[in-house]
Amino acid sequence: MLTNTAIMPTAHARKYLQQMCKHFAHKIEVAYSETDASCAFPFGKAQMFADDAALRFEVAAEDAENLDRARQVIESHILRFAFREKIEALDWQG
Repeated sequence: MLTNTAIMPTAHARKYLQQMCKHFAHKIEVAYSETDASCAFPFGKAQMFADDAALRFEVAAEDAENLDRARQVIESHILRFAFREKIEALDWQG
């Protein structure tokens, strides 16, 4: 399993975590609380962890193509939902 992690500094991490999970839950299996979440995409999985200072994303997939797809889905959604944060991209580490 391949994995990547990204951290987005924000004071609104819990709000974004819940917003993303509610959105994803219309199409995939999602489990979440105020501070953590797990999303089961057909191509991989994503976990999110929120605290007072940041939202951390961890994506995992069986191969590089699906890992890239998981990163793209998470990133495109958080950038749309957190447009006020003026973040252009997440810095994925793996």
